Amino acid sequence: MELQHLRAFREVARELSFTRAAHNLHYSQPAVTAQIKGLEEDMGASLFQRRGNRSVELTPAGARLRPLAERILELVETAQYEIADPTPSAAARRTAPQAAMTGRFATDRLATDRLVDRGGRA
Repeated sequence: MELQHLRAFREVARELSFTRAAHNLHYSQPAVTAQIKGLEEDMGASLFQRRGNRSVELTPAGARLRPLAERILELVETAQYEIADPTPSAAARRTAPQAAMTGRFATDRLATDRLVDRGGRA
């Protein structure tokens, strides 16, 4: 299982569309399809049911994987932030609500926190 596969899965699950997910991730649609296929092979289960109108829905396996993928990616983002700013005061600034945030909103929030810490205005 690769992180890129999980990122693609998260975006397709949010959008329920391979095309929109590819656009959001700045990938080609075939690249997103290949990542999902790789994840499905790794998991041994189909994660999306394709509908006729170019949209998809989560299968029961996909619905079970979604919160786990969110948690895994959240932990990776937290680890990257922790390593990027290892000062003791950085750890003290983190709060439970920030730990619950995921995706782009969390990234935007963390960037704002860094700006404020450096004397900027948020």
